[in-house]
Amino acid sequence: MQKSKLILWLILAVVLVADVMDMLDSTITNIAAPVISQSLKGGQTLMQWLGTSYVLAMGVFLVVGGRLGDKYGQRRIFLIGLAGFTLSSLACGLAVNPTMIIVSRLLQGSFGALLIPQGMAIMTKNFPRDMMRKAFSTFGPVISISTIAGPVVAGFLIHANILNTGWRSIFLINLVIGLIGFIIACKTLPKDKGDKSVVLDTTGSALLGCMMFLGLYGLISGENSEWDKKSIAMLCSGLVFFGLFVWRQLKAKNPIIKPSLFKNRGFTSGLVMGLIFFAIVAGINFVLSLFLQLGLKSSPFQAAVQLIPMSLGIIVSSVLTPGIINKIGRKIITIGLLVSLAGVLGMYFILIMNSEITAWILAPTIFVMGLGMGFCFGTIYDFAIGDIQHEEAGSASGTLSAVQQLSGSIGIAVISSFFFSFINTKGIVSSMQINLLIISAALLVCIPIVGLLPKNKGEEEEH
Repeated sequence: MQKSKLILWLILAVVLVADVMDMLDSTITNIAAPVISQSLKGGQTLMQWLGTSYVLAMGVFLVVGGRLGDKYGQRRIFLIGLAGFTLSSLACGLAVNPTMIIVSRLLQGSFGALLIPQGMAIMTKNFPRDMMRKAFSTFGPVISISTIAGPVVAGFLIHANILNTGWRSIFLINLVIGLIGFIIACKTLPKDKGDKSVVLDTTGSALLGCMMFLGLYGLISGENSEWDKKSIAMLCSGLVFFGLFVWRQLKAKNPIIKPSLFKNRGFTSGLVMGLIFFAIVAGINFVLSLFLQLGLKSSPFQAAVQLIPMSLGIIVSSVLTPGIINKIGRKIITIGLLVSLAGVLGMYFILIMNSEITAWILAPTIFVMGLGMGFCFGTIYDFAIGDIQHEEAGSASGTLSAVQQLSGSIGIAVISSFFFSFINTKGIVSSMQINLLIISAALLVCIPIVGLLPKNKGEEEEH
């Protein structure tokens, strides 16, 4: 029986609310990390783990979350994910020490990984074709605005200090959003039994989780402990689990990642480029926020406002991209990388040539960085799936989404480790300069990879 348009729009609203919560919570700690760390006496290690823990858990369990929805029903897993996300947000807001908030952030990311994949599946099953087009047209702007708004919202809430909650309000606000979303979801989401024959690769997921956790833990703790034996052992263990994960994917009957995808040059190239690029984006956003607050002594709210030029740059290029992508093809990615590189090097030379640095001197280069990023955000993966087989589209899309999340955790961990390491020996301005050169080198590595991508982007239906 065809559902009323009101019910369908409510379903869309619930799915968007879930995605907005995820986007906000993946970025809010970029601004809030210093004040949270100071409040909980967690030092630089806590600053690094606040963002890393969320996107790490999200990336590890994202593909599994989608498969759980297929097996047990999207409605059930969506509601579990939303309830868990809301409660873990409460735990973040009530955290009394670093361990509690890091564990709560891991839980947030894990429940988010259950929540996010279900929305698209529910809509695909229940929306007529004409409404699907309208619904998908809302996703791009809403998700882009949410990603941009995360640091701004965090800065505003901390500054507002609602009911004297300070930084805790950035998590506690999810109680209101999550509760309203849960009530609407219970009343509107259609019931589905799922398919019990779906097989989950729990072993592969466990190996992936161990690989990422041990590797990132070793990296972050190594920088703070001057690379003692424990940190090196953690890193080596992470490499061992990486080998086991690859072996599992080649041998498993139902692997997380279809091995055939890695025979596709375009997909593999897009995967590698996405890993590097999204690590750069997460890392530069995090260290820029730290530099503004620790180096230029901006408050969280001031730092959020000072990062708005990057958001404006992303908006401008996102608006321009649809009109030119079909004309110039994959060259749009090269343009985005070069523009981003110009912004990064521009900031480097400003820091070199000026003894008196202010956020507003840096604003034009921050805008240019965002402009370049906006040209690459969606297009890298659009071209990565340009020549995959139709039956591989689901696995490819899930893999790319997971890698985007995992690359964020890697980027924050790696770049912030360099940042804090050089602060201790060279000072914060010199540390920022060195990090900008490292980021420039990573962007240069991406440029020749563009030529390995398919010339045409994938069709929207395959996402």
